[in-house]
Amino acid sequence: MSIASVTRHVTRAVDFSVFEDLESDVRVYCRKFPVVFHRAKGAELYAEDGRTFIDFFCGAGTLNYGHNNEFIKRRVTEYLAGDGLMHGLDMYTVAKRELLTTFADTVLRPKGLDYKAQFCGPTGTDAVEAALKLARKVTGRSGVFAFTGAYHGMSRGSLGVTGGLRARRAGGVSGRGVTFIPYEDGPQGPFDSVALIERLITDPSSGVEPPAAVIVEPMQMEGGMYPASADWLRRLREVTERHGVLLILDEIQAGCGRTGTFFCFERAGITPDVVTVSKAIGGYGLPLSLALFRRELDVWEPGEHTGTFRGNQLAFVAATAACELWRETRFRTDMVVATRRLERFGREVTAAHPGVAVRGLGMAMGIDLGAAGGAERAGRVQRYAFEHGVVVELCGRHDEVVKILPPLNIDIPRLDRGVGVLLDALRAG
Repeated sequence: MSIASVTRHVTRAVDFSVFEDLESDVRVYCRKFPVVFHRAKGAELYAEDGRTFIDFFCGAGTLNYGHNNEFIKRRVTEYLAGDGLMHGLDMYTVAKRELLTTFADTVLRPKGLDYKAQFCGPTGTDAVEAALKLARKVTGRSGVFAFTGAYHGMSRGSLGVTGGLRARRAGGVSGRGVTFIPYEDGPQGPFDSVALIERLITDPSSGVEPPAAVIVEPMQMEGGMYPASADWLRRLREVTERHGVLLILDEIQAGCGRTGTFFCFERAGITPDVVTVSKAIGGYGLPLSLALFRRELDVWEPGEHTGTFRGNQLAFVAATAACELWRETRFRTDMVVATRRLERFGREVTAAHPGVAVRGLGMAMGIDLGAAGGAERAGRVQRYAFEHGVVVELCGRHDEVVKILPPLNIDIPRLDRGVGVLLDALRAG
């Protein structure tokens, strides 16, 4: 962009009127980040008024590889230039074959995971709906155990296993048939939830029917950035196996490398029955979601679960390229270096602000201000960061946690600038 064009953008007043006039009031992120974005590259967002922002939000974990990643973009543009098929339902296509082969060879087989893949639809909630439906069909049971603080999506079945009452009420969902168990950790402190699950299942007078499945996030992101311990996940796997209950791991936001390994559950050495994947699996910000499950669980009859956009061919192409990135030593090394820098930032925060809790794994971090100013302070930190060129989201029960999700391969100078702004924001807040 030329100096003249930058000057023009800076001096031109930003007009939001068309959005305010024509778009529903349900919109939320534009209220927190009131600019008009028009392009992006790597870890940076560019606004129409000439400002540049470091992106620590990354499309809520969708853009793990950054904006317009050159390696993935080349594959996408080549496919478009070659008039590649764009819509395929669940038909056999070259793009799907290449994704299935590459995903199996790069991700599944090296980890000893003998899963089949179901393409569910454009977004994560579709994978959760399919997983719950499959679990009920396999077991013949209808109940599900879920966890306080959980977030699994905004469609009806996913809302039923989501903890947030505001979202559930908006969807008119009562949660009937779902038993909520305290997560291993949360704002009220640690809890032995696995022991409670076993007691409920084994006590014939517990009042709770044995469930079809337990659905869990290996790291609660929207709930406040609480990673489950490896030991807790192993105990949960043991209990569900012992009682014939399917274990569904929701890796929609924590997966695809966000927490250090491709799947967050890998550090526990367990094999879930079902895994839901979306967001960053699309590689380039393209809609894609999958339910992965043990092949003996594939009891579907043809056409029992469908979806018009489950065959997003362009997303298949981008996802294949993203999988191939994991074969590159440079990509994996850059991610390790960035992770260490983010961990150092966490130590800097706790050293400078003793009342602040820092939690996270890999390139996902939460700065919990619940005991040090709460949601009001978190809001000030977010606003300060935005005003100084960093986009960062909030999470937790009351939006009291500053949620940091840089691209996995962010360069260290930009990461340094971004965390420097957050340190200033904490001091100012």
